Amino acid sequence: MYNRRNKFNPLWNSLVLRTKNGQQYLGKVNMIGINFEDNHVSTRLGNHPARPILRHECNANLTFKGVKLMEKCMRVLLHHDRTFDNLFFFGFPCPFLLVLL
Repeated sequence: MYNRRNKFNPLWNSLVLRTKNGQQYLGKVNMIGINFEDNHVSTRLGNHPARPILRHECNANLTFKGVKLMEKCMRVLLHHDRTFDNLFFFGFPCPFLLVLL
């Protein structure tokens, strides 16, 4: 990725990182190398309409209440993108498995 970026032919992607050196971490890196960490991250279209909702309602103790918050964000995003599908799944990462709701 670094080589392509230096040749002015970057990969158009954003990466979300969950762990760093075995520690809890949530961060985002975009295609030009801008990175940050926060309690919540979003990419692409979700970055503008969903982030204010997450900032306002997100706290450290979200578990299954977070599903309702994500449904609210997805509903807002559904109205902003005509190619978006209204069928989506939520998952919770655990150390050894992924729980889908």
